[in-house]
Amino acid sequence: MKKTLLILSFAIGMFSYSCKEAKKETTSEEKETVTATEMYTIVSDSTKVSFTAYKTTDKLPVGGTFKAINIKNATPAATALEALNGLEFGIPVSSLFTNDPTGTRDPKITEFFFGAMKNTELISGTFKVDGEACSLEIEMNGETSSIPLETTMNSDTSYTFNGVMDLKNWNATDAVASLNKVCEALHTGKDGVSKTWDEVAIKGDVLFVKK
Repeated sequence: MKKTLLILSFAIGMFSYSCKEAKKETTSEEKETVTATEMYTIVSDSTKVSFTAYKTTDKLPVGGTFKAINIKNATPAATALEALNGLEFGIPVSSLFTNDPTGTRDPKITEFFFGAMKNTELISGTFKVDGEACSLEIEMNGETSSIPLETTMNSDTSYTFNGVMDLKNWNATDAVASLNKVCEALHTGKDGVSKTWDEVAIKGDVLFVKK
């Protein structure tokens, strides 16, 4: 009888141990599942867009930002870059800000540069991701062209994107000439030549929430 009880106690002990191990394995699997389903979503109101244009033959920089950007089609994804793929945006040109103390530069850019283009109340576009390569497809002045982007990962929820617009790709040389004419004196360098460049550097700072 004692032998039977001993065997029974041993069997119960082994069963309890097996159940605990199974529970541990299940818990571990559940944690892995939770981790695997963490998703990234863009924080739309924290997205910042800035640019650097250039004047004079010495290529002096003129920096600015757009205070508003409207984001569409923001959907969660397994990675931050996947969350950007296919994202559509619209930038109101009226939100232009160059921090000019005279208060005259922004109205000139709005009227004589953007105002010289077609349908340019908004600069609209789509963010494209192909593997690790990112680009912007931008529509402006009735033309659509792509800009390759250099991607910098600041953290898993913070990215910076840099690119260069060649305004000739948007048939905007007349708009550049229009702006240069009204800013002729201000865009004249030491060599006596007035120049506004077709090249504009752009930068986007994007934040994500992970949950």
